Amino acid sequence: MERKIDDRTILDKFVEDFCNVVEKHCRYIICSGFVAIAHGRTRGTEDIDMIIEKLSKEQFLRFHNDLINAGFKCMQSDSGEVIYSTYLNKGNSVRYVTNSDSYAPPEMEIKFPKDELDMEQLRQRIKLPLTQLDVYFSSVESNIAFKEEYLGTDKDFEDAKHLRIIYHGKFDEDKVNKIKGEIKRLRKK
Repeated sequence: MERKIDDRTILDKFVEDFCNVVEKHCRYIICSGFVAIAHGRTRGTEDIDMIIEKLSKEQFLRFHNDLINAGFKCMQSDSGEVIYSTYLNKGNSVRYVTNSDSYAPPEMEIKFPKDELDMEQLRQRIKLPLTQLDVYFSSVESNIAFKEEYLGTDKDFEDAKHLRIIYHGKFDEDKVNKIKGEIKRLRKK
């Protein structure tokens, strides 16, 4: 599957604009549903999931201010200190949207790494050329494993099936199974 530049969607532009700010401050990955959508799967989504490396409060405040200056707004609070202390630092996610009068999709849901699984995804991040997006994703293997082993909704199984078709013969099934084992060990206690 090859996407043309003129096939860019609102989600594509939103993701690239947001990631352009994020990469000035920290490592990140896009994961979950948008990975399948970026590979041509047709399905609706209102949010894009992003894991960013853990930042200190001072680092996060600079990051948050750059997002505000780039035209984004946090739905939970305007205060970077509140976002950091009340949400991110306590293991919760926050959502950013474009700064407009209404909270309308798309939304970027960001969170800090939950455990070693998330840290490993950040270390193994990759740009997936088939998407024609200049952003970092979690690996195809990680996405398949999480969707099949951890998330497990019908939509997740369809996303994983789509990625298996797109990357047939180009991903490591042993790595998928290893990640599934780590999910069982760390997330399904």
